[in-house]
Amino acid sequence: MISFAEFNRIMASGFLPLACDCTQNSDGSLRISIFEPESGRVDLLLTCVSPEGLDSIRSISNLIGELRTEIKAGRRGFAAVG
Repeated sequence: MISFAEFNRIMASGFLPLACDCTQNSDGSLRISIFEPESGRVDLLLTCVSPEGLDSIRSISNLIGELRTEIKAGRRGFAAVG
């Protein structure tokens, strides 16, 4: 089992140069915010992520990869508007 502090460290390092803020909700779920630290622009906000299965570096790395894909897809979506 990985501690919440270690989870935060891995998540933060996985999104550089963006910032990642993870907090635990009262129900045990996670709130994950990935944002541009200088401007505060939020690139991705997940408010109710289940921590189930996030118990190894590999599983957290897989989550980071999935979230990076979501961020890239969102940017392409916004770029197509207009």
